[in-house]
Amino acid sequence: MLGLYLTVSLSGETISCKQRNDGERTRKAHCLVLTYPTQGHINPMLQFAKLHHHKGLKVTLVTTHFLLNTLQLHAGSSKCNIALETISDGYDEGGFATAESTDAYLNRFWEIGPQTLTKLLRRMSSSEYPVDCIVYDAFMPWSLDVAKKFGIFGAVFFTQSCAVGNIYYHAQKGLLKLPLVAVMRKF
Repeated sequence: MLGLYLTVSLSGETISCKQRNDGERTRKAHCLVLTYPTQGHINPMLQFAKLHHHKGLKVTLVTTHFLLNTLQLHAGSSKCNIALETISDGYDEGGFATAESTDAYLNRFWEIGPQTLTKLLRRMSSSEYPVDCIVYDAFMPWSLDVAKKFGIFGAVFFTQSCAVGNIYYHAQKGLLKLPLVAVMRKF
């Protein structure tokens, strides 16, 4: 049986993943899609996961325990059966709303998230479909460190629009001076 798997080529700073048929390997590539647990981050990554699942990859969407428990999942409501897994953000009972502050939430997530992602990858490494790559939300850069520990490829996914990426680029190149100063003009 011909399988699908990812080949990752580095050209400059860009990582590109593509499928390749190979008679020596008989399992699908498995991509873990790790999303930051807020609506504006989940939807773009879910669409990304669905697209790659449709293309023949095994895809697992990963979010927090709390968020998965609050989702209204409808069996059979989608033709796309993407596996769901969870990690902890340190606030499993109440999510972000129970954190003392945004900084407290992020600090706790950065402490607990890598630990629980490591446990998930260990468990999945002995499954029928061990993870081949992790696509992670840009808000969770620690995911790449965990992927490297397992020898797994990692790729960041920016959920914001390309206009925001353009602003980042111009700021990084010094073409946009920050902070921005408002200038009032009379017409």
